[in-house]
Amino acid sequence: MTDHAPNFTDTAQILTKKTAVVLVNLGTPDTPTPAAVRAYLAEFLSDKRVIEMPKWLWQIILRLFVLTTRPKRVAHAYQSVWTDAGSPLLAILKEQATLLQANLAQLGKSVAVVPATTYGNPNIKKVLADLQADGYERMVVLPLYPQYSATSTAAAFDKVMQYSLSSRDMPELHFIKDYHDNPLYIRALADSVRKFWADNGRADKLLMSFHGIPKPYADKGDPYPVQCRKTAKLVAGELGLGGDEWAVSFQSRFGAQEWLKPYTDELLGEWGKAGHSVQVLSPAFSADCLETLEELAVENRDNYLAAGGKSYAYIPALNTDALHIELMAQLVGKYL
Repeated sequence: MTDHAPNFTDTAQILTKKTAVVLVNLGTPDTPTPAAVRAYLAEFLSDKRVIEMPKWLWQIILRLFVLTTRPKRVAHAYQSVWTDAGSPLLAILKEQATLLQANLAQLGKSVAVVPATTYGNPNIKKVLADLQADGYERMVVLPLYPQYSATSTAAAFDKVMQYSLSSRDMPELHFIKDYHDNPLYIRALADSVRKFWADNGRADKLLMSFHGIPKPYADKGDPYPVQCRKTAKLVAGELGLGGDEWAVSFQSRFGAQEWLKPYTDELLGEWGKAGHSVQVLSPAFSADCLETLEELAVENRDNYLAAGGKSYAYIPALNTDALHIELMAQLVGKYL
């Protein structure tokens, strides 16, 4: 019998392959103008992962109604949160990539970390093409959606695979699906709440508001609502909250069909009428964006106050928090 010794040369070659980490978030219009918003919404809302409707029918609705009415209103909302650095989501995503690359370098991992978006720019397919043109052979893709959904995580993976289909020599790819119950993620969320309490005091209620999805999507097997509720339960447990001190809700519904309930705006209205002071955390968002800075921090606050509420505060997303960056390093580290 012939002994076969391990080929350490092959192992070394694998370890020295030029590697990049691709941080992915949803996306943003290039500018806060109706024209740019229209182009962004046309791309986003044309994705079959986002809108599960016969394409011909949905395109009629989209072109004749949605894209003729929503862009102006949505552009106004974007203008209210736009900064000198541009879109908050994209500015934060770029900073997250820079900080993660530095964190990994301190751990002895010499890799590039680049931001990418599923829709808009920097478009994930172009990012992957540029990386491969620069000689990167291995790519670790981390969608910054803690809770998996076909509408978000799978949509990002679709774009990656679309690039691979057009690539003669496809790169080695590693996907991270979700991290909704990762202990470091839960601790980062709980610590952010504790820090907010230390600076601002504690409200009667902590509302954990997640971006919603249509209920039929969940009924067909999307695990998103189960993962959201598990995240919330773990955070509440980490904070030692009683059952009457916190709740889960779902925001940002669109269209006429039923979405996941309870709805954030309706629950806040009830709490406002009841006189409960409220603080809102949105664990599904890894970076503050239109849905947090405008919808949660302003629109839902105003609705809550109009219902009779007295004290409302939004707790910022994890953004560039050190523990958040450490979490990202942990998630991608096993592939580096």
